[in-house]
Parts: sequence; C-alpha cells; structure tokens
Amino acid sequence: MKMHLAPQEILQTIAMVENENLDIRTITMGISLLDCAGDDVQQVEQKIYDKITRQAEHLVSVGESLAARYGIPIVNKRVSVTPVALLGSNFNPEEMVRLAKALDRAAKTVGINFLGGFSALVQKGLTKGDRSLIEAIPQALAETEFVCSSVNIGSTKSGINMDAVLRMGEVILDSARRTAAQDGVAAAKLVVFCNAPEDNPFMAGAFHGVGEPEAVINVGVSGPGVVAHAVKKSPQADLGELANLIKRTSFKITRMGELIGREASQALQVPFGIVDLSLAPTPAVGDSVAEILENMGLERCGAHGTTAALALLNDAVKKGGAMASSHVGGLSGAFIPVSEDAGMIEAVEVGALSIEKLEAMTCVCSVGLDMIAIPGDVEPETIAGIIADEAAIGMINKKTTAVRVIPAIGKKVGDRVEFGGLLGSAPVIKLNPFSSREFIRRGGRIPAPITSLSN
Repeated sequence: MKMHLAPQEILQTIAMVENENLDIRTITMGISLLDCAGDDVQQVEQKIYDKITRQAEHLVSVGESLAARYGIPIVNKRVSVTPVALLGSNFNPEEMVRLAKALDRAAKTVGINFLGGFSALVQKGLTKGDRSLIEAIPQALAETEFVCSSVNIGSTKSGINMDAVLRMGEVILDSARRTAAQDGVAAAKLVVFCNAPEDNPFMAGAFHGVGEPEAVINVGVSGPGVVAHAVKKSPQADLGELANLIKRTSFKITRMGELIGREASQALQVPFGIVDLSLAPTPAVGDSVAEILENMGLERCGAHGTTAALALLNDAVKKGGAMASSHVGGLSGAFIPVSEDAGMIEAVEVGALSIEKLEAMTCVCSVGLDMIAIPGDVEPETIAGIIADEAAIGMINKKTTAVRVIPAIGKKVGDRVEFGGLLGSAPVIKLNPFSSREFIRRGGRIPAPITSLSN
C-alpha cells in the first residue's frame, strides 16, 4: 500500500529532523531461520550465513537510499532472526558459540549495526537447546561484535521460571567479567524479558518470532526531542491539553515511520510488519525522555510525580500512534535507558533517581530497567532478584518488562562506565545492600496470576 504525505506534513517533518533530533532509529529485517535447523553444526552455520547474507544483502543500501531521498536520518540497519535455541536442539554450548560467530560473520558481511536473536524462550522450562544456548551466552557475546542476546523467563500466561532467573543472574555477571576491560559491554548486549514481543525491532531484545512470516520489515521510530520541544512550548497547558499535544506529535512521528517502513518493504520485496513508536533516547543533548518529564514541570526526573508524568507520556504516545497507523507494534512507548539518556544520567548523578524509583517507573513505561550500571561486586542472586521483581511487574500487569543491567567489574557506586555510540555511558548506581539469596535459591516457578485465566 502506497502512502502519501501532505505538503504541510512534509514541512513539519523537515523541521523536526533539523531542529528536534527526529530520526528513524532502526529499520530491522526479521528473517526466519527455521529452515536452517539441523543436527550438523557445520551445515547449520553455513545455512545461517547464506540465508542472512542473501535475504539482507540490500538492507543497508536501501536504508541509505531512503535516508537520502527523504532527508530523514536512519540511524541503524539491523537484522533479527528466529531464536537460535530452536535451531539446534542437540547442540552443546561450544556449538552454540559457533552459531553466534556465524551470525556475526553474516552481520559483518551485510554491513548492519546489530543482529538480534541469539535467544531462548524458557518461561515454562528449558529444553536441551535452551540450556546450551544460555550456557553459551557469555562466551558468544564476548567473542562477537554485532550479536545481541535475549532470554524470556516469564509471561502472564506461564508465570516466572525462577530457575532460569537465577541462571540469568549468573550469566549476566559472567558476561560482564569476560569483557571487564570494556566496562562489561557483553552484558549491554543481553536482556532478560517477561512477555517478550515477537516483532520488536529494538536491540538487544529483537528476535524474529515463530508466528512471523518468512521475512518482514519492522521500523523503530524515535522522537523524544520532538516531544520535549512540543511540551516546552506549552508551559501553560494543563495535563489534559498536554496529553493531546503529545498525541498529535506522536501521530506525525508514526506517519513518517510507516512511510519509511513501507518504502523499505517495497524496495526489498519483503512484507511490511510494524512501526514501533518508542521514544528511544540517545546520549545527545536534546534527545532525552528525562527532558520531556522535566519540561512537564518536574525539577528533576525522579522527583515525586515522575511516575505519573511518565504514565501520561506513555499513554499519549500509544494513543497518537494508534490513530496514525493500524500497524503499531513491538514495544511502542517511552524507554528509560539510563546510559542512553543524558537527562537520566544527570538525574542519577545528583541523587534524584534511584534504582527503586526506576523500578516504579517501569510499571507505566514501555519496557523496564534498561542500561543500568551496577557495582561489580554484586552477587548473582541480587541480579536475579532484580530480574524477578521486574518480571513480576510484567506478569501481573500483562505488559512487557525487561532487565538490562551491566555489572561494572572493579567499580563502585559513583564510578562511570563508558561504551560510546548509542550505548553511551552511565554512573554506577547503588543497590539495596540486603540479600535475597534464600528466596531466589528456592527455585521452581512462580505461578501465573489468576488474570491469566482469561480464555
């Protein structure tokens, strides 16, 4: 379906790009690798490499062509694939690492920024393939450049797999230790989900769900600077008027995202999937979700009232996107990654924002605890406790939640980690000093809530 923008919409989009940091954060091609499954790891490696390099051969060039044609920055070109744990049910961890390296070679060949899908879905239990993949994650992420990993450990329908939660606490810590010289960057490429969506174009959590077509184009739009600018221009608006203003702004951003997505779909001859309208910040000044909240009237992000302001923002963004397109999906809302948001970083540094307040904010935002640096001497059970808390919020509230924390090996509260690029930098945040070890080590599964009985 061909989309057309009115001249006024085009002029507004140009102004948002030039003055307010509007961009397409990512065009992500989802690719099914189910036909690459097998028992011979060498054959599976080759099939994976061949299929990705064939299917995504022109992804980068099409993205660059569209950016030049429309004058809209397209920051990332990415690929997501079928959860790799499904491809080799009999493979051992060493063989899973080989598959990760095949993915990395394919990503390098086609020139993309990241590749997601070194993933497992274990909300009710682990298969042999799941165990091998999870065991392989630290080495795979430490020895590859482009590969991202995710593990879904819970859902509203299934409950929370606490054995997997504990294992992921250990895996995150191991990943950080293996890349301690790079401030634990392997952990920055790993996210643990509850209620993971199958069509999310954003890393590190993107994978190509088994309910998706053979290939698909999903677009992630990011416009925190645009929304912050609109809010700042309306200091006298009451909260209802502010919500309507954000809805109208979100509508314009979504229209632009779907236009680019459909153009990419047509050029690549791959079906168009969804627009993920997530306000995903960057370390650049003026591209911050925290700045939106502060423009609403908070002295600092994290002050009392922050969760209410974020709830208003998230809801208005979703309503505006839903009005603009019938194909809004993925996560769609406001992200609050600390290291990737200049305003969040400042709020942590001045003591306005704690991990407890961030957790409260995840009840109403788009995802969860994201890109947070924690002390390097943390126990795996403490990380598991953070994951369990976040998963419980997602399970009970029927929403996607996630944890991406980076243990800063050799560093303490107040020190900084530095990743550069979109991953940014972050101060190490204080954790609760009391232990959850005995609770976490009970194991088993936290049952699904009564609200799961909705059929």
